[in-house]
Amino acid sequence: MPTETLEFQVEARQLLQLMIHSVYSNKDVFLRELVSNASDALDKLRLAVLRDDSLDADTSDLHIEIELDQDARTLTVRDNGVGMSYDEVGQLIGTIANSGTAAFLEELKEAKDAAGAEGLIGQFGVGFYSGFMVADEMTLVTRRAGESSGTRWSSRGEGTYTLETVDDAPQGTAVTLHLKPADAENQLHDYTSVWKVKEIVKRYSDFITWPIRLVPGAAEGEETPEPETLNSMKALWARSRDEVSDDEYHELYKHVSHDWRDPLETIRLQAEGTFEYQALLFVPAHAPQDLFTRDFRRGLQLYVKRVLIMDDCEALLPPYLRFVKGVVDAQDLSLNVSREILQQDRHIRMIQRRLTKKVLSSVKDMKTNDTDKYATFWREFGAVLKEGLLSDSDNRDALLAVASFASTHAEEEPTTLQQYVERMKDGQDDIYYMTGESRQSIENSPHMEAFRARGIEVLLLTDPVDEVWVDAVGEFDGKALRSVAKGEIDLDAEGDKPSDGEREKQAGAYAGLLDWMKEQLGEEVKDVRLSTRLTVSPACVVSDAHDLTPALENMYRAMGQEIPPTKRILELNPTHPLVRGLNQAYQEREDRAELVETAELLHGLAVLAEGGQPKEPARFVKLVAQRLERALQ
Repeated sequence: MPTETLEFQVEARQLLQLMIHSVYSNKDVFLRELVSNASDALDKLRLAVLRDDSLDADTSDLHIEIELDQDARTLTVRDNGVGMSYDEVGQLIGTIANSGTAAFLEELKEAKDAAGAEGLIGQFGVGFYSGFMVADEMTLVTRRAGESSGTRWSSRGEGTYTLETVDDAPQGTAVTLHLKPADAENQLHDYTSVWKVKEIVKRYSDFITWPIRLVPGAAEGEETPEPETLNSMKALWARSRDEVSDDEYHELYKHVSHDWRDPLETIRLQAEGTFEYQALLFVPAHAPQDLFTRDFRRGLQLYVKRVLIMDDCEALLPPYLRFVKGVVDAQDLSLNVSREILQQDRHIRMIQRRLTKKVLSSVKDMKTNDTDKYATFWREFGAVLKEGLLSDSDNRDALLAVASFASTHAEEEPTTLQQYVERMKDGQDDIYYMTGESRQSIENSPHMEAFRARGIEVLLLTDPVDEVWVDAVGEFDGKALRSVAKGEIDLDAEGDKPSDGEREKQAGAYAGLLDWMKEQLGEEVKDVRLSTRLTVSPACVVSDAHDLTPALENMYRAMGQEIPPTKRILELNPTHPLVRGLNQAYQEREDRAELVETAELLHGLAVLAEGGQPKEPARFVKLVAQRLERALQ
């Protein structure tokens, strides 16, 4: 095939310019990224051969080579791994391989400093392009294992790249960087220097399980020196804690997660006995951009006796811990194991239970001993962890113990359910909560008025999953979880509680209006009744105790489940002047045609107050405009 010259996407060109005029102070990381990619390619070839023994691939000496040429000023990172086909090069290298590029660029603009910006790149799968921080031109030659011809990709990062088929490419991938001149002022080192390359590999890639061999360039007329293996290849999870530094753990995390930040927490676990395994887990410091998307890749790396057999083993942790990264090395599993087999394997289920409990206990320790770290964890992962309250009844108590929630008790400080119970007022039997889109919208809701007036604490739940788990959990420490926007609520303190006679008198005075409004609004409401939860607003709409909330209805519809709309209950504040006036007008007028519009408006205002919208917004606006016009005449 002839050489093709193609253009990068607009976003890719913007990203390349950021790399070329790099905001990153530590340019050494380009070599870590290329070595990490090479290691991944070797892992994938090993897995491919395990699953398909007919694959024509040489696995006798899998390794990574770094070749230096001081005269030509080039650095080449070469592996004999799985390689790429012509189409794969175009998909993975010719374009930015992740749909989050636009989000990456937006966050990069918002980053306050270079350190903040540096933490972003690894989230978006663009480590290959970090080579343009140190190179004027990059060339990639690759051949996929089992194929006969290879592909050459080349670019100067200026908007275009070339693709061509080559016949003599060895198995694997070689990335050659044509290096920029060294520039100490901009921390651009001489990356053809042997000592510098050794330093970078030792710092970032010593744990890589494949040999990383350095091939220094030979001067003209001299023999090429023997390659030197630079890394120890010791699995960090197999070494004792006092033999491994935090920096080494952090580099392993960056390798398995492709994140450029240090992890928030490192968790070690070693099980001995009838079934032996070792685990090294990491809790990231930031939630990935795609954590809640369907395409999010989750799972731990699964090794058997130091041999990687699965890159993203989902069976090792439940979905609500999908943000956890790391490795598990089991001693007694088969090397040739499928995902389907793992789902049924009792040893894997045992590992999952143990790892889940270990992660949750680590979060509990964090909560007890390091409140700042816990606050970061809950801000980033609290919403996904609460999914476990729905799906993992075995660990529900442990999840509730580490969960915290915003509440009316304090503006900034979240509370636990246990702390809420300890603060409950004498005679209070329930834990009150309200769900909504934001703290502000909940606090401004009419449903909160009586609770605010009486100083009763309410949990403010703003994550979508909160709509569901509160019903699934139901109670804590013998106290029912109760929504302030559902069912009938009577918060009157004993001393302020109206007598039965006063209640009966009030009910009798409004009975006619309530029946009439229920008849007029029958298409919209299930019932109309007097409210004990309102102190300021004239009306509110509430759900029956066991009905779905509007937010939950919308959530089910968004998932493609058609459910009929649920009628709500309209509650009126009998002490509000508007409601008193409406009742008086109802009793005095025989012609109530105009009052029908007033009833519609009162119901529409109640719907708007909780963040909804009237069934016929145009009619509602027309009625409001007519009333305003008459008021000004």
